[in-house]
Amino acid sequence: MLQSKTRWNLASLDVEGEARAAALARSLSLTPLVARLLVQRGYDRVDAARQFLDGGAECLHDPFLLKGMKEAVDRISLARERGERIRIYGDYDADGVSSTTLMTYLFTRLELNFDHYIPHRTLEGYGLNNKALDAAAEAGVTLIVTVDTGISAVEEIAYAAGLGIDVVVTDHHEPPHQLPAAYAIVNPKQEDCDYPFKGLAGVGVAFKLATALLGEPPLEWTDVVALGTIADLMPLTDENRVLVRFGLEQLRQSDKPGFRALAEVGGVELPALLATHIAFSMAPRINAAGRLEHANSAVALLTSVSDEEAAAGALHLDILNKARQGIVEEIVQQAQAMWAAKCEAAKAAGIREPSVIVLAGEGWNPGVVGIVASKMVEKHYKPTIILGMDAETGKCKGSARSIEGYDLHAALTECEQWLDHYGGHQAAAGMTLHRDNLMPFEERLSQLAEEWLQADDWIPKMTIDLACKMEDATLKVREQLSKLEPFGAGNASPKLLLTGITLADRKTMGKEHTHLKLALAGQGKMLDAVGFGYGYLADRLANGAAVEVVGELAINEWNGQRKAQFMLSDLRVPHIQLFDKRNDPECESFSSLERLFASTGFAAGAQGVLLVPNDTWAEAAERSDRVKLPPGFRLLTYGALIGQSVQCRHLAVHGKPPAAEMLSKAVEACQGLESVHLLYEVRKEPGPFPTREQFGQLYQLLRRECPIPDAGSRERLAGKLSRSAASIDLMLSVFEELEFISLANGTIELSAVTGKKELTLSRKYREGRRSAESDAVLGMPVKQLTDWLAVQASIDQNEGNEQNEGVLQA
Repeated sequence: MLQSKTRWNLASLDVEGEARAAALARSLSLTPLVARLLVQRGYDRVDAARQFLDGGAECLHDPFLLKGMKEAVDRISLARERGERIRIYGDYDADGVSSTTLMTYLFTRLELNFDHYIPHRTLEGYGLNNKALDAAAEAGVTLIVTVDTGISAVEEIAYAAGLGIDVVVTDHHEPPHQLPAAYAIVNPKQEDCDYPFKGLAGVGVAFKLATALLGEPPLEWTDVVALGTIADLMPLTDENRVLVRFGLEQLRQSDKPGFRALAEVGGVELPALLATHIAFSMAPRINAAGRLEHANSAVALLTSVSDEEAAAGALHLDILNKARQGIVEEIVQQAQAMWAAKCEAAKAAGIREPSVIVLAGEGWNPGVVGIVASKMVEKHYKPTIILGMDAETGKCKGSARSIEGYDLHAALTECEQWLDHYGGHQAAAGMTLHRDNLMPFEERLSQLAEEWLQADDWIPKMTIDLACKMEDATLKVREQLSKLEPFGAGNASPKLLLTGITLADRKTMGKEHTHLKLALAGQGKMLDAVGFGYGYLADRLANGAAVEVVGELAINEWNGQRKAQFMLSDLRVPHIQLFDKRNDPECESFSSLERLFASTGFAAGAQGVLLVPNDTWAEAAERSDRVKLPPGFRLLTYGALIGQSVQCRHLAVHGKPPAAEMLSKAVEACQGLESVHLLYEVRKEPGPFPTREQFGQLYQLLRRECPIPDAGSRERLAGKLSRSAASIDLMLSVFEELEFISLANGTIELSAVTGKKELTLSRKYREGRRSAESDAVLGMPVKQLTDWLAVQASIDQNEGNEQNEGVLQA
């Protein structure tokens, strides 16, 4: 048995859904699995599914459906006519950089008099600020167009109006209760905005403004829209899906120096670009500029017109990103230590540890604390806020990341009395507050978590799209799955539950054996599965185990060959696993135990039992310097274990069990058992226990030939009956006990007894049969032995109830 890391939530289709999937498969020439996925995701009609798969620019919404769009267009057009000085005011993250870049493309095409401004993350913080507005006024700016910011800037926009500056806000963040008195606000999340899609990124809103000003969608700029949308984790549904698809295609054949250079330093082959390459290669490097220096260098890269300038800019961002990774790792280590100390303090005080992680450190770079928060959530699965603290002023600037069910924006709104500034959405947010407010802030956040979340909410949930069999894990199915791309937020790569398979082999990969490769068998087929970071499970999986794996179907290309491959996200073994070390050359020596405990890597404090046949073995084990039990293990004999109820996750069976039934009872005594490790020798058996017919054949032979000399008789009789000498010896012993024959004076003679006698009247027959059956069970192949133990656990053992195995006529 092996537990999964996450709580699996398997979606399923009802009868009507299955029928719709079948109709989609027929109409659109799809495999059943892909058709079922489409229905699962709400595309259950042929026209809706076709639009999802193939929809183009015709699926984009009219930008003038956005509240405030007409006013924004009119004001920018007026500024163009008047030749006013315009300033683009952006944000320092990848979405803000993308938005600023797109607006630069637009204003350049419109030949406007403009420049751009992005505040310094550390020195100025997020959003509009009065010093920046003063500088704009001094530069003669009369119109500011915000991108990816501004929706919460009530006081700053009022200040701008006092300076004679109009502000057009384009943003996508959650609007506050009080909106700023801007000239125009374009944000699909405004309460009275009828725009049909609320999931646009900041750059998506900027794209809609560009569409409105140009009279048509500038699809050649969708590359930068794709960058910002993916980086900001916006849902890849509705028109975001269309924009990102166009954007990826633009990037695959891009002639823009900035994007080409960015791909090169990230090791990305543009013709094969996927959304994941943006998420994990391009976006982090764009973000690194604003995190460690200034976002202007990222805008300069994306707007560069020469290859030389772009190459230098991309290399600089790559260097910043590597530095950012080192800083993050250092802060993560400090945060982990700080959290451990906080938990220990709570334990010592007899109180629960906080339900929300709130940590502040002097000197922590506010530009990377969001990444640190994500890593803490990944490790502890608690909503997390990480803040960098200024030692002199006490001001703390930070970022938050949440778990499902805990709305960060709503929580921060409940705590706004302690906050100088905050903004964001359900899953991520940023805030500023003074260190004196940290304690009540943390207490209230934890109180809200306890009120809003149930017990199951604290276990990471894995949403699984569909269960499938090996027949679905094919190259054809994976190629059709690409029709659902781009994958990302809101349109995740399909998670599949693969069942009906057994583990044929497993091994680790990588220099430090940190990754896992499995060979899965089912329905007469084989499939490789790879789990990055799962190498530690190699010693906890037994060959032959019936495994269930969750993950994504992928394509492995090697030496010109393409085949399906499964990428693991989680796995479990729903039965007790048997690890077979029987007949290992040293299986019954204490060195085998030393190797077992050293290699298996039982979790610290794992409950286990080392089971030995008798007290003699136990005493020898206790004296041996090779037997060092892991913490949580106990040394027991069968007599001490059977009939008890012992918490035991791992059972190490050292030395051949006295009987198969005793092994079964020992397993039954172990509660919560996950694995059984077999370390004993299986002797070579002479053959199956003789049948009643074979007893009869021997007796008839004796009737014909007796009296016969006892010496060498076993071998002679065995040759005539094609049995082993040991088998003949057993049958002769039974006949002697039943007084069918006598062994005297070196001769085998028939007795003068007549009538029928049950073979089971012979103690030697009963013991021999039990021993043979026990040896047969204990020597079974591991899969059969696993099944046998499962059956034994489900039936009552009726000790001493002998069956009538046959009657012999004497």
